[in-house]
Amino acid sequence: MNPLLISHFTATSSIGRGLDETLAALRQRTPGLKPCDFDTVDLSTFIGEVADVDDVALPAEMKDFDCRNNRLAQLGLEQDGFAEAVRTAIERYGDDRVGVFVGTSTSGILETELAYRRRDPETGALPADFHYSKTQNTFSVADFTRHYFGLHGPAVAISSACSSSAKVFGSARRMIEAGLIDAAVVGGVDTLCLTTLYGFNSLQLLSTQACRPFDAARDGISIGEAAAFALLERAPQHPEPDDLFLLGIGESSDAYHMSSPHPEGLGARIAMEQALTTAGLAPSDIDYINLHGTATPSNDTAESKAVRAVFGTATPCSSTKGATGHTLGAAGGVEAVISLLALRHGLLPGGLNTTQIDPEAGLNYLLENREQPVASVISNSFGFGGTNCSLIFGRAAR
Repeated sequence: MNPLLISHFTATSSIGRGLDETLAALRQRTPGLKPCDFDTVDLSTFIGEVADVDDVALPAEMKDFDCRNNRLAQLGLEQDGFAEAVRTAIERYGDDRVGVFVGTSTSGILETELAYRRRDPETGALPADFHYSKTQNTFSVADFTRHYFGLHGPAVAISSACSSSAKVFGSARRMIEAGLIDAAVVGGVDTLCLTTLYGFNSLQLLSTQACRPFDAARDGISIGEAAAFALLERAPQHPEPDDLFLLGIGESSDAYHMSSPHPEGLGARIAMEQALTTAGLAPSDIDYINLHGTATPSNDTAESKAVRAVFGTATPCSSTKGATGHTLGAAGGVEAVISLLALRHGLLPGGLNTTQIDPEAGLNYLLENREQPVASVISNSFGFGGTNCSLIFGRAAR
């Protein structure tokens, strides 16, 4: 594939607002997880909550979009000069030539949960100020982003569970390659809600402590929330030395089980192999693997088998979910940004909370940060139903 320039990017999660705070948290190994105290939830688990999301005020003309998910989206868009960069791209290309591709899993479902608490006691009617199409609807956050920038090009929401905001890169790339658009805002936003927390609890997938990816005693996930965005454009004819690019994309669907990965990591392996092929790289060219690494026993085992099959046992790797929690539909976007920070700053982040690496993993799993030159990184995102996506980021030439 033709590399795409990632001209700007940003992330906001429980470890920080924007790139500076995120990088500082990674360098200082600062965790973003805490005991769950969200809303009325009564569960013994940890969460990664972004502070002060409810203090964000949407523009008056967009009040129908008001929900926690879109507030977090706006908070994320306003970091690192990202919104200004998008507006500059709109001036360059036109408001119909910049696309929007945003991944989410539950969108603004919290707004529906809150609305049900306010149902009419006699008729059961939901309150008149509840706007399903602008809040809970999966398309809501993509529609919000499009309206926020006054765009008139394609706008797409992708909801493929935990691979959602990785797969947006593939959708955007195809539209750019087809000549339908010249640039794309890609990203993911997911926020805490009762449905997610109690739902994963019912699946017995929540850990009672901060999650421990690839630990021998790992016992489940910690749910977080986040917003992450990137601006994709065609690669310039003469790139700058510090330019970062999307080099490869691999997507697969193993459809093994609704909520369990293929036990041998078949779809994950196919996604990584395809990403390498589209990037024109060999496994030995990858300097760091940002693992999906949810900290559930079955997921980490399947991913370790897939990684060994493609890369062997030497490539440095880690999961950053021990810091941010599993941000579900935003995870691919957040970890894409962390991968880009690894490239820009030569930082391989060691995984948090893990103390004894599962001996059966057989991976070069980093427990401490490592600093070294980094030329290419692969980031894995694997979702329920076997929806898999691997992204390769790097520089134009090694």
